Amino acid sequence: MIDTGHWEVTCESVEELPYGFIYIITNKVTNKKYIGKKQIFKTVKRPPLKGRKNKRHVQMETDWKEYTSSSNEVNEDILNIGADNFKFEIVRWCASKSELAYYEAKLQFEHDVLLNENYYNGIINLRIGKLKCN
Repeated sequence: MIDTGHWEVTCESVEELPYGFIYIITNKVTNKKYIGKKQIFKTVKRPPLKGRKNKRHVQMETDWKEYTSSSNEVNEDILNIGADNFKFEIVRWCASKSELAYYEAKLQFEHDVLLNENYYNGIINLRIGKLKCN
């Protein structure tokens, strides 16, 4: 079983960690929600080894287990009323960056996050490439 930190997984379970996930954070006091995405892995460029020219690319795990949100408003509310008053749930695992961007935007549009006062979301940021087939 994968340690997911404070995140509750409400989608299918996975054997190994994928590229990232789509999440919903719910304020239990006001029932206001935030839909976002988080990468689990990032690529870090290291300097080349002695005598080499090419940089080294290393996959590292991000801070996803402690991560709360990219929204300043959500983070401010978490500070003010405490993380206990929020539900952090993973609703979908994603295998690639483009899949992550696609499903975040899809879920945000399905819930009309920009038109609904019950959502913290203030922008839908889109830059999506064609999904790569495995």
